[in-house]
Amino acid sequence: MQAGFRFAHVSDAHLPLPPGRLGGLSTFANKRSLGLLSWRRKRHAIHRPEILAALLADVAGHAPDHVVVTGDLTNIALPDEFERARAWLERVGPPDRVSVVPGNHDATVRVPWEAGLGRWQPWMSGDTPDEGTPDEGFPFVRVRGPVAFVGVSTAVPTPPLLATGRVGAAQADRLEAVLADLGRRGLFRVVLMHHAPLLVGRSWRKALSDRRRVQDAFARAGAELVLHGHHHCHQIASLPGRGAAIPVIGVGSASAAPVGRAQAAQWNQFTVERRDGAWRLSALVRGCTVDGFHTEARYALTCGRHDAAA
Repeated sequence: MQAGFRFAHVSDAHLPLPPGRLGGLSTFANKRSLGLLSWRRKRHAIHRPEILAALLADVAGHAPDHVVVTGDLTNIALPDEFERARAWLERVGPPDRVSVVPGNHDATVRVPWEAGLGRWQPWMSGDTPDEGTPDEGFPFVRVRGPVAFVGVSTAVPTPPLLATGRVGAAQADRLEAVLADLGRRGLFRVVLMHHAPLLVGRSWRKALSDRRRVQDAFARAGAELVLHGHHHCHQIASLPGRGAAIPVIGVGSASAAPVGRAQAAQWNQFTVERRDGAWRLSALVRGCTVDGFHTEARYALTCGRHDAAA
C-alpha cells in the first residue's frame, strides 16, 4: 500500500469587506446594495476574520498535500475584494498547492476578468495553461499524485434574492469528456464546484439550475468524489456514477463563528489510498468550538476500483 495523498477542503471564507468608502452610487445601483445591507445587518457578525485565521492555522498544522477552496471568497464582488482575496490565497499557499473555484457571491454582478476572477487565475489554472481562463473557460484539471482535481464554475450573476448557479451546456460537455479521459488514466477524480450538483433540502433559491445536465454527465463518465460549499453546513449525499455511486460532500463556512444556530466553521481533510484494487477515501471533519478546532467526525468510503477503466 502506498502512502495516502491528503488534501483539505475549505469553502465560503466570506472575507471582510474593505474598510472605508466602498464606492459611489453607480457601484451599488445593482444587486450589490442588497449584499451590502445583509453584510452590515448580520453577516459581519457571523463571518469573523479571527475564526478564519484559526481555521487556516489548524489546516496548516495538519500539513495537507493540497488545499481546495470551493468559492465565495468575496461578499459583493467589488474589485477590491478580489484583490484582498488574492492576498488571502497567497497566505493559504502557493498556486501549485492550492486550487480554487468561484462561488455565487464572487459573481454578484459581472466584473471584467482582469478586475475580478482573473486575479485568482494562478490558483485556478489547469496543468494545460489555457484552462481556467475566460477564453477556454472551465473546467480546469490539476493532477497531483494519484488525484485529479477538476475545477468547475457554477458562478453566474442572478437576479436579486436568488443565489442559484449554472454550469452551462458547453462546460458540462467538457466536464464529461475530461472525466472520461481521467478515468481511463486511472486517476482519483475530485470535482470541485460551489453549488451542489443535487438539491440540498428544499432550497431551490440556492440550487444549481442545470443540475440534471451535470448529473447526466456524472452518470455517463463517473467520478470518485464531488466537493461543494454554498450551504454553510456539512452534508453527505451521493449521485449515480459509471459503475459506482459518487460521494457528494459539502462543508461549513470557513469563517462562521460558533454562535447562535448557524453551523460553526468547518474544514474537511481527505486521504486517498489504493487498497486491494480499490480507492479508499478517509475523511476527518474539523469544527470550531469556543475553545478551538476539534475533530467532529471520522469516516471512510470505498469509491470504486481504481483500475476499473483499464
